[in-house]
Amino acid sequence: MDTLQGYKSKSKDYKAFAFFPLLVFLGLFLGGGILFTIQGIEKPFGQIPLLASIVIAIIVAFIMNKTLTFEDKFNVFCKTAANEGVMMMVLIFMLAGSFSSVSRAMGGVESVVNLGLSIIPSRLIIPGVFLVACFISVSTGTMVGTVVTVIPIAVGIIEVSNVNPAVAMAAVLSGSMFGDNMSVISDTTIAATRGVGAEMKDKFRMNVLIALPAVLVASILFAIFGQTGEIPIETLEFNFIKILPYLGVLIASILGANVVLVLISGILASGIIGMLVSNMSFIDFMQAIQQGLDNMAGIAVLSILVRGLIGLIETYGGIDWLLYNLTSRINSKRGAEFSMALLVSAITFSVLDNTVAIITSAPLVKKIGDEYGVIPARMASLLDIFACVTMSLVPHSGTIAMLSSAGGISPLDIGRYSFYQIFLGIFTIVTIVLGVYPGNKKKKELEKN
Repeated sequence: MDTLQGYKSKSKDYKAFAFFPLLVFLGLFLGGGILFTIQGIEKPFGQIPLLASIVIAIIVAFIMNKTLTFEDKFNVFCKTAANEGVMMMVLIFMLAGSFSSVSRAMGGVESVVNLGLSIIPSRLIIPGVFLVACFISVSTGTMVGTVVTVIPIAVGIIEVSNVNPAVAMAAVLSGSMFGDNMSVISDTTIAATRGVGAEMKDKFRMNVLIALPAVLVASILFAIFGQTGEIPIETLEFNFIKILPYLGVLIASILGANVVLVLISGILASGIIGMLVSNMSFIDFMQAIQQGLDNMAGIAVLSILVRGLIGLIETYGGIDWLLYNLTSRINSKRGAEFSMALLVSAITFSVLDNTVAIITSAPLVKKIGDEYGVIPARMASLLDIFACVTMSLVPHSGTIAMLSSAGGISPLDIGRYSFYQIFLGIFTIVTIVLGVYPGNKKKKELEKN
């Protein structure tokens, strides 16, 4: 049979038990991480590798269904794992990694950080750090990379001023999460849009109308709770030319340019600038590209494997069972949107990886959204927002642990000052309750006609 529906009609309907392979994955990765945390082992969630866990889960999925032949299961896995959306996602992941790597190698990240901090008034140090992290994260598309980049600056400010360490680290976390949710080269944004078939520019425009009020409120609160200090301006050197690739990516993103062309242009621009104004050789440029590809290879492979596993679970009847149980309790578009938010938040909390959570839940969200008339951009927005908010607030995540260690503070202290994440979540919930967001009115008018 050539279609997935054909394989599905041949398969035994496992209902809830179809999710057993996914539970195996969570048990290995999450259960192992918790166990090693209790034992006090360093990097507990890295002891049982993520990719190895998903491979074991796939093996279990292949074994458990006797009504389909191995060739049937293999065909289902390949058809779902290698569809056009997944392959485009993988391509963008790899290009995004290369752009970040080349830009860092030519000194662009350092220049961006130092330029931002050199123009911040001393009385606005904390909101300044927040906004610098926002700019870096939206330009590079990486939360962890931004945290790693800005932490040394935040620690230096803490050491030479009287700012509250918890507020300073929360500002770093909040700004870093901004780009993870907003940037067109962020893996979460890519996974969300591709997962539900939304246009990147539509999702960006919808998100920005919710994110900007949260940025404004967070900046005000960071100014109130942060204390005045002094920034050592003499140590902040930058080269504006090295910032141009970031500005180009940001402007192109706002204008809605094709993300693949944006990333290719960014890579080439960073490489040319690095060879003209830095000590970067052509070999360094090529090695930086390779380093970026290596950095994103894991998440690219994971995207393929997870999507293939979800395809098997769907064929075994699991998706239909879950959708029935979700939709049987939903009687409105509002209920559908709340179910999307709860679904991706729960998976993010469980696996401690917002990209994995989005990839896993996107097929379910797509089905729910289509059933209740939620436009694709809204689906992608809800997926990305709640995955990122949850990921940046759970106290047991690696990013929070890194920030708490650097600041010498409790993860819970960081969480209570993470104003941007908190208000982004609140404002998004308000839009669900009120049903007010771009495109919703148009959709209602179309339904009437």
